[in-house]
Amino acid sequence: MLLVAAATAGCAAHDPGKAVELYTLSNKTGAQATIATYGARVVTLKMPDREGKFDDIVLGFDNLDGYLATPPPPYFGATIGRYGNRIAGGKFSLDGVLYTLAQNNGANHLHGGNIGFDKVVWTGKEGDGASVVMTYLSKDGEEGYPGNLTASVTYTLTDDNELRIEYSATSDKDTIVNLTNHSYFNLAGQGEGDILGHVVVINADRFTPVDKGLIPTGDLENVDGTPFDFRKPTPIGDRIDAKDPQIAFGGGYDHNFVLNRAGSSLELAAAVADPKTGRVMEVFTTEPGLQFYTGNFLDGTIKGKGGKVYSRRAAFCMETQHFPDSPNQPRFPSTTLKAGDKYQSETVYRFSAQ
Repeated sequence: MLLVAAATAGCAAHDPGKAVELYTLSNKTGAQATIATYGARVVTLKMPDREGKFDDIVLGFDNLDGYLATPPPPYFGATIGRYGNRIAGGKFSLDGVLYTLAQNNGANHLHGGNIGFDKVVWTGKEGDGASVVMTYLSKDGEEGYPGNLTASVTYTLTDDNELRIEYSATSDKDTIVNLTNHSYFNLAGQGEGDILGHVVVINADRFTPVDKGLIPTGDLENVDGTPFDFRKPTPIGDRIDAKDPQIAFGGGYDHNFVLNRAGSSLELAAAVADPKTGRVMEVFTTEPGLQFYTGNFLDGTIKGKGGKVYSRRAAFCMETQHFPDSPNQPRFPSTTLKAGDKYQSETVYRFSAQ
């Protein structure tokens, strides 16, 4: 249950002169999570397999230089904000005002823009028990968003091998907020081949279909009879190359699932199991959506921790969230945060072995 503030890791290009710190969270089982203030990101996550062997199960780099590379790597482990996922055309209207954001994903805005929350240095401090609290002030107009937004992310590693992530934010102007974590998981161990044999369950009867730019059409489509039906345990590789327009648009799975929810508290959203190691990851969240992504854009050009090559589909992401493009989709749950109100969200990744 020990929290150790590690030595300074260096300085980030977007915050010159500001040190980057690492915080190591440990529990009584021997599990460990390392969190960096650069991007408030998960750098390592070590969990046991069925034999009790610990492996690091998230993609990333051995040092800060990897995260600062050009072109930038794909958000490994980072906190995403102000808005996780895509906003069509990089524009949205709020209170009668049209706001223009960076078009950093073709014609669209992705994951907070050119310098989103993943590319800034947060302020870290030790929390209660094995936890660390990260805070960041996103100033009015940053990346085109309105309002001075104070954001907080708390990571806690429990003795039940849970990584709990609690988000909160307040703003002095009406704004939009959709925070998530972008960890890339491979339950066999980072860099240990593809994840096509991992078995997935997603508690969702519907998903949000997209156009070729991966922007939601606004429809909520039933998963019945589609490659998106994960209501029963299904290996990722079974239908990932199905002849389906939605699969073609994403190059695999890169879609938001509409979670079946009974209320607003933490509920089970998904589970993933690796038959080889026995590791199981359950995802609990207060969010209405889950972006399931299968590393389709990894291409073998990135060398990660220990020199491991990250090839296509070497990991999966389960990003708990509000829906993509919600500010432009009136049928979707709102992502508006009113001035003076408090944004709160919680996600738990629970690990076990069988």
